[in-house]
Amino acid sequence: MEAPLSPLPLTQTIRRDSDVILARQLGRKLAEQMGFSRPDQALIATAISELARNIVVYAEYGTVELTEITHRQKVGLQLVVWDRGPGIADLQTALADGFSTGNSLGLGLPGTRRIMDEFDIQSVAGEGVTVTAIKWKHR
Repeated sequence: MEAPLSPLPLTQTIRRDSDVILARQLGRKLAEQMGFSRPDQALIATAISELARNIVVYAEYGTVELTEITHRQKVGLQLVVWDRGPGIADLQTALADGFSTGNSLGLGLPGTRRIMDEFDIQSVAGEGVTVTAIKWKHR
């Protein structure tokens, strides 16, 4: 049996593509250890990948923080992804389905919001973006 991850929260600094891969692997491993189903593990890893990739493309530096949380007998995995980049000028547009500034085939923010159970995004021009997302474990 694989050793459990170190105490929470788990943090991965994001500067380059290899950091995105590490954050994704860390999230998948934590989700597995928490007992998430394989499909939910994949969704969590995808959300981490999408959000961390945005850091590499738009901000150059940021952090992915993973925490196991509980609320009213529910257990979940919370992602807090932040950067200190230029921020998002128009959040409403950035969250609209089909919107992309990077000409990518990724889920983007709207898709990430859909695959997570809870999603909050805060952005301040010139100060960066913070996304908090939660996936609850279904019994």
